[in-house]
Amino acid sequence: MKYFKPLFLFILGWIFLLITSSFNNLPLINGLAQLILFGLVVCWPIWKTGRLSYVDIGWPWGLVVIGILTLIFGEGYHWRVWIVSGVYIFIGMRMGLGALMLLKKGYMQKEFPRYQYQRRRWNRAGKTNIALAMQVDALAQGLANASFLAFPAFIIASNSATEISIFEIIGLTLWGLAFIMEATADAQKLKFLRGMSAQGKKNKVCNIGLWKYTRHPNYFAEWMVWNALVIAAIPSWLVLRSTEHILIWILLGIGLLFVSRVMYLSLVYLTGAVPSEFYSLQKRPDYKSYQEKVNMFFPWFPK
Repeated sequence: MKYFKPLFLFILGWIFLLITSSFNNLPLINGLAQLILFGLVVCWPIWKTGRLSYVDIGWPWGLVVIGILTLIFGEGYHWRVWIVSGVYIFIGMRMGLGALMLLKKGYMQKEFPRYQYQRRRWNRAGKTNIALAMQVDALAQGLANASFLAFPAFIIASNSATEISIFEIIGLTLWGLAFIMEATADAQKLKFLRGMSAQGKKNKVCNIGLWKYTRHPNYFAEWMVWNALVIAAIPSWLVLRSTEHILIWILLGIGLLFVSRVMYLSLVYLTGAVPSEFYSLQKRPDYKSYQEKVNMFFPWFPK
């Protein structure tokens, strides 16, 4: 049972969507599509190679699937459907194309450090069947796409109101700013690494630009992308009160808020900051000093 525990909450979230009458068959179609995608692109390669890194291909392309299905089956106001579908497709393709480039260049011939760190967690939890643990972890990512990560898209795309809410404007604006922050952080780190390489310096700590205020500005910005989608979905969730049972409506609201929680846990503890810093401390002599001066996740002035 301890192996399958990570799946239960996501299965419950998928059930919430399935019993919501306003979404018709969209949650069922998306869930089946995610399972097929992950079965072919993630679970099969994991079984063949013993490497969990293929999740980095399946997860973002799963977001693209959500966007495409929302575009096809969303029955709300067409502008609202197009925008939220476009956001999901853009987010997924940006990361998905990057993952395919890593695959093409051979980087997935070895396990990414964050997934090496996952094995340490399994050892601490007494999970000795690593092959099973990897498959469950992969399925959890697919079920996340089938459940909570699809909440904003399905809720927004169900809203037929032609009036655009201030929350939707705020959410879309925040998403744009978060994307700019993430792209800027990535560009600053690439510039830093190229500069150090040109000087023949290795294992230096990037502490320029946004990296002076948080040790993981890219992860923080990615979290804010999802918070922006949650904010944009609030007006559409309120509209659902007139068509859904009060209990289903409340559960949808809780699930919508849980999107932020899921992404925070993932970006900080599961595949983000904590695994990254475990290896940075071993690799970079100055990283301990950097930790003492700069916040890990939330941006703030350095000490």
